[in-house]
Amino acid sequence: MPTITPCLWFDGKAEEAATFYTSLLPDSRIDTVHRAPGNYPSGKAGDVLTVEFTLMGRPFVGLNGGPHFKFNEALSFQIPVETQAEIERLTDALSAVPEAEQCGWVKDRYGLSWQIVPRKLPKLLGDANPVRAKRAFESMMQMKRINIAALERAADGAA
Repeated sequence: MPTITPCLWFDGKAEEAATFYTSLLPDSRIDTVHRAPGNYPSGKAGDVLTVEFTLMGRPFVGLNGGPHFKFNEALSFQIPVETQAEIERLTDALSAVPEAEQCGWVKDRYGLSWQIVPRKLPKLLGDANPVRAKRAFESMMQMKRINIAALERAADGAA
């Protein structure tokens, strides 16, 4: 393994989740599906045990570990995007809990949290002019989905 590989615990839906995620992001694919050679606490021989997959060039493993553990907001994955259209597409696809949307964060149907982050956001929040940075930050804090044009207007004082 060339790097640290996050292992995500699913309740029987690791292959479904990996297929979904890889359909959304560039440079993504299912690499290997491993079936259990014998029965285990949350499955039987022949069931999908793990799925090795790549998202945006990064390796992941999905483990069908059973219902014992759930994802929470202490872990999220950031997806960098260039355009508002990408924000909308990814948020529409990933957000299964619209009331959980805040500042670009979404929660998917598997319980995993994602942050849809325009590449422009860190530049605005780190602007050398602290007034511009504060305006952009305050605008972002009011958003569910990040709106790039609205952030730029706010930074410029034209919100």
